[in-house]
Amino acid sequence: MPAKITTRVPMGVSEGAKNVAIIFGVTGLAGREIARSLVSSESPWKVYGIARNPEIQPIITMKSCNPYNFISCDLLNPLETHKNLSPLHDVTHVFWVTWASQFPLDSQQCCEQNKTMMSNALNTIIMVAKNLKHVSLQTGTKHYISLQAPFEQNQKLHYYYHEQAPRIASKTPNFYYALEDLLMEKLNGNNKVFWSVHRPGLLLGSSTRSFYNFIGSLCVYGTFCKHLKIPFVFGGTRKCWEESYIDGSDSRLVAEQHIWAATKQDTACCRKGEAFNAINGSSFTWKEIWPILGKNLGAYVPEEEEEMIDEGFWYCREMGDEKKKKKLWEEIVEKHGLVKTKMEDLANWEFLDALFRFPVKLLVSRDKADGFGFVKRCNTLNCILYWIDCMREQKLIPRLDY
Repeated sequence: MPAKITTRVPMGVSEGAKNVAIIFGVTGLAGREIARSLVSSESPWKVYGIARNPEIQPIITMKSCNPYNFISCDLLNPLETHKNLSPLHDVTHVFWVTWASQFPLDSQQCCEQNKTMMSNALNTIIMVAKNLKHVSLQTGTKHYISLQAPFEQNQKLHYYYHEQAPRIASKTPNFYYALEDLLMEKLNGNNKVFWSVHRPGLLLGSSTRSFYNFIGSLCVYGTFCKHLKIPFVFGGTRKCWEESYIDGSDSRLVAEQHIWAATKQDTACCRKGEAFNAINGSSFTWKEIWPILGKNLGAYVPEEEEEMIDEGFWYCREMGDEKKKKKLWEEIVEKHGLVKTKMEDLANWEFLDALFRFPVKLLVSRDKADGFGFVKRCNTLNCILYWIDCMREQKLIPRLDY
């Protein structure tokens, strides 16, 4: 049977909205913000949100003024996908901000699985949505490097990668390339449908359905540090500590860029799949912001820098004790009356270990987006603090004054 569609149509909003969005991956970091922006927009939008699992927390607030429809769907199942998407004849804009994480990123299985998901969805949407205007694809700045050794071959004389940089020659596959090629195959012969590609760096936002969730991992770690009265240390390399290694990308900024490209009056820039780096624009080092983050989370931060960084500290080892840490998180959730989550809904310790031991710098230019007129910028420290506050407001982590 097709999945149940929950429709919420606020008073005064017409069902015949001019713009109708379908967001694949609506419960993720960027997907939530695209949905939130569209349903609260003064412009008339109707929004379909697609995800395998339902939301733990509602995406839509009382401020919503446009209709929202959530559809649970397994995009790897072609029959289920066709059954659930075929009634959506009114779709005008597609936002693809999802991916399948069952296999390692640099694997052929990951490429095939993600291509299958997108192909299943587009086969139906392109067939039934006769007024389709734009497809927006999110990948990431990992487009520019391989994280497979030997890393020296990937190092550049400068680190600010631009969108016209050639694809890296690597023996390991990159599913970002596979998705771009699939869109090109599906849409390049269609003069009515434009498409764009968006490449964020370290994505900052709040979600319980994101595999690489930095804010969630940071908040759980800080909560453990406060609860156990242990120091809030940076477990990573000294170079990652002292130098800028990666760009931050606030999910609100990324969502705004998606919508900007999808609704530009002059859509010729996206006709053949223009790519845009989607970064905050301000560089940062962990050394500069780490003490501020720890204190904001209420954890003990050592005064001496040498005690703040520990190259021998691995989050998987220190925080990843499955039984003890999972049980501890359940106790914290119960004690503070938090939304019921599992530790793994928020934290990914392997991700923190990889992030703070990055082998190569991954910094990109935002000149192209600026040149096309997308000039929104964010301060990465302020963004992280904002999302920590959001986690508290959403009762995903305890209040600071407990």
